[in-house]
Amino acid sequence: MTSLEITPTEQTALESSLLDALNPLAAALRARATGLAEDQMWDAPPVDVTLSVLAAWKVVDAEVKKLTERAANTAGSYGASYEQLGAAWGITRQGARKKWPEAVNRTAASGAESGSLELCGGAAVLTHNPSSTRWYWTGRAADGTHGESDGDSGHATKEEAAAHAGAFLQAHRTVR
Repeated sequence: MTSLEITPTEQTALESSLLDALNPLAAALRARATGLAEDQMWDAPPVDVTLSVLAAWKVVDAEVKKLTERAANTAGSYGASYEQLGAAWGITRQGARKKWPEAVNRTAASGAESGSLELCGGAAVLTHNPSSTRWYWTGRAADGTHGESDGDSGHATKEEAAAHAGAFLQAHRTVR
């Protein structure tokens, strides 16, 4: 069993806890939507009740995503790498970087050489890991789009990384 798997007993306990937490939220959402008392939630056609439950799961899903991002950012602030975050979430390092782009400060985490680039209202950070001969970039463009070097290959030189970062920033500038 991998660390991401849970036992059937743990699964049952988790589902029970989640349903116990969800029912009051579903009842409150249904009461607000219909003007009926919360204790009348189940006195409705099954489709209405199940749609209320579905709406409550959407609220829970959004909150879980926020808490997940907070946990990733906290782990990154304590020095976790994207490789470690990915392993904890069952995804690749690259997938973790895309999922939580602000979680790890690559320069601080690796002791890497770095540089920065500001262009077209956006900014990018260039990094070079001492144990690698490759340069990488990560940035946020003026339109709010996050971008980074493609894959694990990086770039041969700092200038090449800067050129790719610059092209990204220019492509995502805000037009007035």
